Amino acid sequence: MKNLSSLSAIILFLFFSASSAEQTVRTERISGSAGDVLEDNPVGKLKVYVYELPSKYNKKLLQKDPRCLTHMFAAEIFMHRFLLSSPVRTRNPDEADWFYTPIYPTCDLTPTGLPLPFKSPRMMRSAIQLVSSNWPYWNRTEGADHFFVVPHDFGACFHYQEEKAIERGILPLLQRATLVQTFGQRNHVCLDEGSITIPPFAPPQKMQAHLIPPDIPRSIFVYFRGLFYDVNNDPEGGYYARGARAAVWENFKNNPLFDISTDHPTTYYEDMQRAIFCLCPLGWAPWSPRLVEAVVFGCIPVIIADDIVLPFADAIPWEEIGVFVAEKDVPELDTILTSIPTEVILRKQRLLANPSMKRAMLFPQPAQPGDAFHQILNGLARKLPHDKSIYLKAGEKALNWTAGPTGDLKPW
Repeated sequence: MKNLSSLSAIILFLFFSASSAEQTVRTERISGSAGDVLEDNPVGKLKVYVYELPSKYNKKLLQKDPRCLTHMFAAEIFMHRFLLSSPVRTRNPDEADWFYTPIYPTCDLTPTGLPLPFKSPRMMRSAIQLVSSNWPYWNRTEGADHFFVVPHDFGACFHYQEEKAIERGILPLLQRATLVQTFGQRNHVCLDEGSITIPPFAPPQKMQAHLIPPDIPRSIFVYFRGLFYDVNNDPEGGYYARGARAAVWENFKNNPLFDISTDHPTTYYEDMQRAIFCLCPLGWAPWSPRLVEAVVFGCIPVIIADDIVLPFADAIPWEEIGVFVAEKDVPELDTILTSIPTEVILRKQRLLANPSMKRAMLFPQPAQPGDAFHQILNGLARKLPHDKSIYLKAGEKALNWTAGPTGDLKPW
């Protein structure tokens, strides 16, 4: 420890554990904009038309590889299913506020389960060509009243490496549409103004099955399981996670307050429920499912990702429930966390215990009021009414259909 002896830090930690056990039944709700917005009901505030596309764009992809239902990008599938039976759906496109194109661009997995984004631009382009040639609604705005779910690492830039994603940029045909995406980073070419940032998919039923009694004390101070180095793509550790994960390991691998490892135990979910702080560092992208898991399991998320744009930031009070640590300050992480006043920690835990906070991060089956599906609809409803400037004059064009890499222009 730098400003606190190990002995005094452990005493402080044990006090936190006891305090945490005492207050598990207590919750707190933020009144005002953040707390109230979480509970907004979007029904009656917007109407969504769902295009009926050939199954090759969605259902056949899933039939080919059912693993797509469980990976962190599965929001694209469950959003489609939700909208088909949602009361906001209209079958009359002339009364629609928004148009949704059900396409699963991340459902192309390697044998190890990683999504391959290389066909995604061609698939997306093909779907847009189909929509624009069979319905009149795309052409009148060139997509400005359409939304797409693009939950890949860098959204509609469609690449898992940041340098390549930046080089590609957002697919030109999507530059007027509203993008619903997990990727969020300020001042980044892969985050368009007006996009809706969502949580990655984490399996609600699986997490529910691992809940432990709420009166069990939180006996782990800091918890993390995951990679510190990507030895295959970045063996030196300076590029992966911009060195932040490597710094966590090098500084705290022997610190008794830090339970950190590359192992992923079968008790992973239970361990998070026994922890006070859960590290949520960036990896190749700034986000990960740990953010969802931390909130659901009441573990204070320690967010280490400079300039991250967090899910539903206009509804979830991240500053109140989390701890933000700059990437350059990772070597001071022990001092930062042990210096947080007890009453601040307890209040964050009470806020995290609020069921509305947890629901907003999940895509449950069936849907529930206030869940991530409804937060997406709330985000779309808050963008209404559309400005009249989105509607193009007869013969006017705003998008360049031949822009982008040559490979993206090939038929899909």
